[in-house]
Amino acid sequence: MNRSLVGAFAVGASVLAVPLAAQISVFRPDSIAVVGLRRTDPRRAIADSRLAADTFVTYRDVQRAIELLYATGAYQEVGIYRDSVGRKDVLFIRLRERPTLSRWTLKGVVQLSEPQIRDKVQLVEGRPLDPAALARAHARMDSMYRTAGYYLAEIKTRRLYDLDSSHVRLIFDVTEGPRVAISEVNFEGNAHYSAPILAAQMHTRPEGFWWFRSGEYDDDELREDLYQRLPAFYGSQGYVDFQVLGDTVVVDDTTGKATLVVRINEGDRYRIGSFEIAGNRRFSTSELDLYYPFATAKSDAYFDRQKWQDAVQNVQSLYFNNGYIYMTLHPEVVRKRAADGTPAVDLRWSLQEQQPATINRVDVVGNDVTHENVIRDAILVLPGDVFRQDALVRSYQNISNLGFFEEPLPVPDTKSANDQGDVDVIFHVSEKHTGTVNFGASLGQGTGVGGFLSLTEPNLFGQGKQGQLQWMLGADINEFNVSYTDPSILESRISGTVNLHDYQVNYTIANLGTLRTRGASLRFGIPAFHDHYTRLFAQYGLDLQSFNGATTNQAFSAAFSCNNCLSSNVTLTIMRDTRIDLPFATAGSLYELDLTQGGGPLGGTGNYQKVDLQSSWFAPLGGLGSDPQKQVVRFVLGLEARSGYVFGYAPFFSQLYTMGGTQYGIPLPGYYEFSITPAGYDPNAQNGVANPSAFGKAFMQLTAQIGMRISQAFYVHLFSDAGNVWARAADFNPTNLLRGAGIGFSVVSPLGPLGLDLAYGFDRVDAFGNSAPGWKVDVQLGNTTLGSPFSSAFGQF
Repeated sequence: MNRSLVGAFAVGASVLAVPLAAQISVFRPDSIAVVGLRRTDPRRAIADSRLAADTFVTYRDVQRAIELLYATGAYQEVGIYRDSVGRKDVLFIRLRERPTLSRWTLKGVVQLSEPQIRDKVQLVEGRPLDPAALARAHARMDSMYRTAGYYLAEIKTRRLYDLDSSHVRLIFDVTEGPRVAISEVNFEGNAHYSAPILAAQMHTRPEGFWWFRSGEYDDDELREDLYQRLPAFYGSQGYVDFQVLGDTVVVDDTTGKATLVVRINEGDRYRIGSFEIAGNRRFSTSELDLYYPFATAKSDAYFDRQKWQDAVQNVQSLYFNNGYIYMTLHPEVVRKRAADGTPAVDLRWSLQEQQPATINRVDVVGNDVTHENVIRDAILVLPGDVFRQDALVRSYQNISNLGFFEEPLPVPDTKSANDQGDVDVIFHVSEKHTGTVNFGASLGQGTGVGGFLSLTEPNLFGQGKQGQLQWMLGADINEFNVSYTDPSILESRISGTVNLHDYQVNYTIANLGTLRTRGASLRFGIPAFHDHYTRLFAQYGLDLQSFNGATTNQAFSAAFSCNNCLSSNVTLTIMRDTRIDLPFATAGSLYELDLTQGGGPLGGTGNYQKVDLQSSWFAPLGGLGSDPQKQVVRFVLGLEARSGYVFGYAPFFSQLYTMGGTQYGIPLPGYYEFSITPAGYDPNAQNGVANPSAFGKAFMQLTAQIGMRISQAFYVHLFSDAGNVWARAADFNPTNLLRGAGIGFSVVSPLGPLGLDLAYGFDRVDAFGNSAPGWKVDVQLGNTTLGSPFSSAFGQF
């Protein structure tokens, strides 16, 4: 009898089946039959069981067959029986198939990302439904909601079967409930610090009265609290053995409020014992002693783990910056009991210096447009040099500052080049589109409505040369400007810029009148003092200016009226610029000194000397994301100080200083244009008439800001300003400054930088001299008016 017929017969037979293992220990079936299948081929089931007819079968073979069939995941019930059919002994495999999962859906998911939940569920449609996989899916979804703070989330599963129950559809009904709010944080095991002190070290804090004290639960934030912030706090107080033993969130099901209980073990508090250095040859012990953080500590001072770790990092950087990249430093903290029985730690730096590494090759990968020499000019690490980590980092920043490549740049690769420990350095870049063509309408404060056409290419021919053509045309402005910059003339270290311009502006604010300037300038720069960041510049400018003034502002017109006056000037500049992430710097500094001679021996109108000084400092405050190299949004602290002095006869108001607002002269948001004068604050300036006495020959401006650099083209910052203008350099008084503060937004537009400030002027007064502080909105578009560049606190364009 063939197997398929035996199987068919067995289904219809009325027999008493007894489990095989209970009958005999060894059996030799004449045939094997499979019953109960609807979708699966019986031959596949027999093959999966590894049982065969006309061979001896033991109870172990039966057990193995049952395990193998369950392991396929296709069956929810498996039974193996022996029975007789006529004179034949038949081995029956009775199977019940699992239903096939035809589809599964989610309902009620609002607070979490549905695609992320789907990735975690991992149920495969079109395959038999595995109860274990379903249980894991439930656990994963529940874990995701708990991690996000939704401890009251409830997940129910509905099963919809087809008529023959061979297919099933799953529906996960999710009731998210409210997000848990931490109402209280308790600590267990804290003997030396109270719960409020410990809670203050954490970002997970109980809810409070103010909106920013929501008590929101965040599992990732809590992990950092428990395993980074609390250990760091205790470690800084000498508790080297501090441990977090566990945490529990006790949730009230009715209110959704939770109590966080943190169990800790403080351990002993250790004082500082002895210190020694071993294995150092490149640097003397006295040189390394300078990095020891507890050299000036008192004899009974407690150990500070963070200071110790920072010192270890500084020593490693010292070696890495001198080529010892294979150096290993083992910081040893040996616990002991001092003579008086108190816990103490002996500290030791054990060094294995190895040999310094030399740079074998420097490769650049990914530059399809930009010539390699442009990139190599920004690289400070050269083949044959001793490897220096600081030079590698600065090279990476310099390449990013070029602005030709997608950000963030990949971190440079360093790999071993040979058995001597030399390294190859590989910089990876990805080209981005740099040239722009823009046209449209513009609205400039004080210059009215106009149209513009702008063509800009900062990477001409892929050689880093910059070209710009800009034309603005309107009822109150007609400006044409073209410039070309070569950063390395004839592949030398000399840079050059030529500029031609012709613009006419009718100032509608402050009733300045009409100014027309036609001319050109030529500027050359060379490196200075064998320093990669310092350059000397020499510039000559020649302009023909006509200023007719306005009929409604005769005083200003009479003071500065000029018809085809020749402006001839030479400017010498020394600049040291270490800023990164331009145009909105996040680190580094800028120092600049400008010395200008106008007229006099150079010919033209007037005879004056001008000195301008500027210093800017930027310090990173962190960013969004754990990896600093991948942070796009970055926070920065910026400080700036500017001052200037004019000596002699300066007939052009554009060479003098005026302050207030952001569109004219020296910016001071919160005050009206031309309102800060050598005679003090002028409340009449807001009436729209500029007084010639508002211009002075000396100024000072101080700025402090906390900024958020969202991208290369967008920046937000909180700032505080102070400044003043004096009639003569001899009247300069840095203790007499007018103050302002506010928030600013800055973007890079086709016409240059565009700024919007909302600022509060603290020292404004009314017409009677009474204090009248207030808010003011200031807008700055580009650099179209009196000549003050966009505040360098945002980066120099």
